Amino acid sequence: MNRIPISVDGCKRLEKELEELIKERPAIIQAIKEAREEGDLRENAGYDAARERQGMLEARINYIESRMIRFEVIDIDTLQSDKIVFGATVTLLDLETDETKVYTLLGPDEADHTKGTISLESPVGRALLGKQEGDEISVQVPRGRVDYEIVSVEYRGSAGLKN
Repeated sequence: MNRIPISVDGCKRLEKELEELIKERPAIIQAIKEAREEGDLRENAGYDAARERQGMLEARINYIESRMIRFEVIDIDTLQSDKIVFGATVTLLDLETDETKVYTLLGPDEADHTKGTISLESPVGRALLGKQEGDEISVQVPRGRVDYEIVSVEYRGSAGLKN
């Protein structure tokens, strides 16, 4: 079974989400019951909406539960390395556009590029693993091949993450 890396904060967020989803179950069951009492289920929009919500809720609960047993929780506040590993904050220079990007490498369940975090399983994340400051990488992304220089590698811990 492959382990899935996740930060302590990321794990806590998913545990909280799971707890809230489980608390939602009774309300959805009640909504389905009330919609059933209205009669004909073939043309009952309330029933259909409640069943759809129940399906989405159960799918998310199952997804989180199936992932949690595989989590390898890593305290990114304790990490230090001269190489890029999970939890590293990396400054990249696009060699074609001279644009600078800063990413923190996290697991797939907590990566959010809008917050400056990417999955270590993404094309850029995979290319960065094991590299160090001054190295160059070439990555195939949807817009084509992009060449980056690694300007800096830092370990800021959870305080360096945007919430």
